[in-house]
Amino acid sequence: MSTIEKVLKEAKNVNRDLIESPRLPQSKSYLKILGLPYYLENTNNPITSELVEGVIKESHIFNDVTLASKSRIIKASSNSDSAVIWIDI
Repeated sequence: MSTIEKVLKEAKNVNRDLIESPRLPQSKSYLKILGLPYYLENTNNPITSELVEGVIKESHIFNDVTLASKSRIIKASSNSDSAVIWIDI
């Protein structure tokens, strides 16, 4: 990282005050889950982000995964009872 910083600071036509310390990029991906019921069993209440995140955290597959934001739950269509869930990881 210090090599990158050195090259940037020695470059011509670069405002040195605007150069931030270099850092490694963070990888971001998402998981899309299809076909889950939109409503909780025997209720008219839709599933919540907290419920989805709780189930994910209990799964051994996601032990070292950090969620980048709250999950997004969308009804598959206006007449459907299934959901599409996006989870940024």
